Amino acid sequence: MKKILLILILFFSLWANAQNEQLANNYFDRGDFEKALLSYEDLLKNQIGNFNYFQRIIECYQQLQQYEKAQKAIEVQLDKFKQNQLLVELGYNFQLQKDQEKANKYYNQAIDKIKKNANEVYGIAYVFERKALVEYALLAYKTALEKDPKMSFNFQMATLYGQQGNTDLMIDTFLQEAYQNPQNLPLIQNQLSRFMTENVDASFNDSLKKALLVRAQKTQDVFWNDFLSWLFIQQKEYGKAFIQQKAIYKRNPDSFANIVNLGQMAIDDNDQDSATEILNFVLQNTRDLDLLIQSNSYLIEMKIDHATEKDYPIITAELDKLIKEFGVSPYTLSLLKLQADFNAFHLNNPEKAKAILKSAMEMPINRYQLAEVKMELADILLFEEKFNQALIYYSQIDEDMSGDVIGQEASLKTAKTSYFKTDFEWASHQLKVLKSASSQLIANDALDLFLLVSDNTVEDSLQVALKKFARADFLLYQNKKAAALAGFQLILKEHKGEDIEPVTLLRIGKIYEKMGDFANALANYDAIITKHKDCIYIDEALYFSAEIYNTQLKDPEKAKLLYEEMLTKHEDSIFYVDSRNKYRKLRGDTNL
Repeated sequence: MKKILLILILFFSLWANAQNEQLANNYFDRGDFEKALLSYEDLLKNQIGNFNYFQRIIECYQQLQQYEKAQKAIEVQLDKFKQNQLLVELGYNFQLQKDQEKANKYYNQAIDKIKKNANEVYGIAYVFERKALVEYALLAYKTALEKDPKMSFNFQMATLYGQQGNTDLMIDTFLQEAYQNPQNLPLIQNQLSRFMTENVDASFNDSLKKALLVRAQKTQDVFWNDFLSWLFIQQKEYGKAFIQQKAIYKRNPDSFANIVNLGQMAIDDNDQDSATEILNFVLQNTRDLDLLIQSNSYLIEMKIDHATEKDYPIITAELDKLIKEFGVSPYTLSLLKLQADFNAFHLNNPEKAKAILKSAMEMPINRYQLAEVKMELADILLFEEKFNQALIYYSQIDEDMSGDVIGQEASLKTAKTSYFKTDFEWASHQLKVLKSASSQLIANDALDLFLLVSDNTVEDSLQVALKKFARADFLLYQNKKAAALAGFQLILKEHKGEDIEPVTLLRIGKIYEKMGDFANALANYDAIITKHKDCIYIDEALYFSAEIYNTQLKDPEKAKLLYEEMLTKHEDSIFYVDSRNKYRKLRGDTNL
């Protein structure tokens, strides 16, 4: 009983302390430094050695311009605990009073402590960094290295070089650290990608590329080829990434996994030429059954995405040939799903599609594969307007694969089904949750649909236009482009000037794109750009227009102007980074 009582007392003590700390932090964050000071002083009484509380007390004194109190407190703490990082705190207290000479005196004393004991660098350099004293932080690390060359601070120093604007030295130091400690590679690439994003004139990307090329040529180590491949992928230069992956393959022909993944990335970014080249290379150079099936699936999926009705017999024959070649088994599930999808959405034969999938469900497949088959089956039931049956399967997947991306995808499709049924209230309820999904793609799709529903409910309480829009959207889902186009055009006619107009123009533009009618696609995008300058779809209209001029009409000058407008007016757009990369390429200021 005594033990339980002691545990309870300890628990409540910890809880009370946590509450008091939160209160102190709230005061500090609000700028109420007098109350924050009192709170931190109370906290420090219970935890005398807590450096964070002490540091906050000093910061409160300094914010209140009580520099003498701060100095005295630091000196007492230094004398009591011999924490040499307090020399930096003492120096900074004088710096705040514009006494740089005294500040430097204490900073140099801190450096002297590192000269005597290299391990002092951890606390001292940390405080220098925290105070944004970059030069002294670098000096601290360099001093420690002189004392003990076995130490390594490449990551910390590279970060500091970046803060200085010395990007060449930052790159060199980061690359040195990456090569010596490959386990830190993800952290380093994350830091480098931040600079790639922030650097407007592309000079950083060029410097990084040159540094990697020099190392790749000098050492002939595939590590640098892989790093270069990563760089080109960030820039969506999949063809150049492929060159690096081929170089790796020549020295290590055992695995194609990275090359196949690269092909998938190229497909996702609509780089059909690179994807085709990559996947054909895989087919020519491997006998691995999984890779052969996966590559063939990607290639034929690409053909389907860009096919017209005259291509359907050829695709049907290719699918039949592949399934005959590789057999019907769990290994060929990707081909079987493609065959089912093609039969339903392109050949308008949902019965055959369902038969293929139901046979697949009888095979010895794992729970993830079963979820994939169920998803395809639900999609086809939705195609047939069997909404309730589709919802049952989507709900099963959501429940069985909760927390997984495929579970979130099923949840999104449940919301879309409600939307197609014009049950907008229930759809909005589901979409609110999905806006914060772990998958960015799902979160973006959920947000787009949520905004569509909410924006077109306020003005039109009866949701007349939205119901027509949902119906046209459903026809588009069924791949009935002509009927969907007629539906959207009718909305433009009957609801001219209403909130639904810009998104309707966007849909019409995308349909014309899929039909290969780029003139009409551009006309609809232009109507958004010129007549709906304040709508949320203008960045999409600009980007899609730029893409047509760039990839379809081969008019780089017009594309450049549109990408440039994206860069100057829509920095928060999901298309911003891609627009910037393509603008740079068209401008000719990258040597990739």
